[in-house]
Amino acid sequence: MISAASRPYIDASVPVLREHGLAITKTFYHNVFAELPALTNLFNMGNQANGAQQQSLASAVFAYAANIGNPDALGPVVNRIVHKHVSVGIRAEHYPIVGRHLLGAIAETLGEAATPELLAAWGEAYNALADIFIAAEREMYASAGIEPGATRTMRVTEVIKQSEDVLSIRFVPADGAPVPAFKAGQYVSCAVTFADGRHQLRQYSLSDAANGENLRISVKREKSGAETPAGQVSNWLHDHVKVGSELQVSHPFGDFTPDTESNEPVVLLSAGVGVTPMIAALNRIAQVHPQRHVIFGHAARDASHHAHQADLAAARKRMPNLLVATFYEDVAESGDAKQGWMDVAQMPSWPRTETNVYLCGPLPFMQAQWTSLLAAGVPVSRLHREVFGPEALDHLL
Repeated sequence: MISAASRPYIDASVPVLREHGLAITKTFYHNVFAELPALTNLFNMGNQANGAQQQSLASAVFAYAANIGNPDALGPVVNRIVHKHVSVGIRAEHYPIVGRHLLGAIAETLGEAATPELLAAWGEAYNALADIFIAAEREMYASAGIEPGATRTMRVTEVIKQSEDVLSIRFVPADGAPVPAFKAGQYVSCAVTFADGRHQLRQYSLSDAANGENLRISVKREKSGAETPAGQVSNWLHDHVKVGSELQVSHPFGDFTPDTESNEPVVLLSAGVGVTPMIAALNRIAQVHPQRHVIFGHAARDASHHAHQADLAAARKRMPNLLVATFYEDVAESGDAKQGWMDVAQMPSWPRTETNVYLCGPLPFMQAQWTSLLAAGVPVSRLHREVFGPEALDHLL
């Protein structure tokens, strides 16, 4: 991937990046947005405000340096990032800009420690990685039959309040053309232009099985927290979208695609709005293998925050071998819901070493369940999770 002459400089920079990576990426984003403010359209500015985007890039740079000689470890991460890049319209011409500012941020942050030899080695390493991304993204654009950044106008046909803070939106192509094919677990980008002219993209999992007629997303209203701003796009969608509204929507992408086509037992675990790709997977299984053995576990704050209960009830009627385990954090106030955090020990049993388990939800939920599942005897090869931020690189850091 890089020359023998450059490799020692990359290896030696691993501890430096661990210590200074976040400072480097903060400098990088400040400088790149100062030169090209239009690039803010491609980035989640909420994640910029709360530091998640900077941490994600810092983790990626460190993981690349630490695993530069291990392509098998980097491959899945590269694939996941490629899907995200294509969903927001990253182009080949963006890479030289990013590379220039990344090297500039390294030099600015490290000062005299950023020797010409170190910067040359990182320039070589960056260009090698950029070539991989550009080739993979070019192939993915071609396979989807779209140009980078392309969206389609979709007309909203249904808006349903799925829970206290989750709204589902169903839409069809405004031009009457066929809807794109997709796999359960994938997502689309929705583009919103605000009244002040700002343009933002956000990714939302498709929350129903493919039916050839329409697409559905489910959006959680992201309220402001002590250290996080309110979600601009999610709140706009909640406040403005109605039947007849038009949205700009990308082609579906994403590499988190639960096994819906085989007849093997499967476990689907989610929390909060992480239920959306799992409902899409469950609805697909109900279409093609309604007799399949499925365990569907979900955790929510309470019944009022439990989204897509109607979908789950419909699946239970169609699927005689579906077992459901529901956990409410506050009060077990209805049905057979259990009180407290999701607990593997309180769920139906399954062949631990032979069954794939899929996870989607907030990071603390996935970390806790991952640890519990490993302790319960589930091999890591059977565990799969949907992640978007720095946690995507946990296994490489």
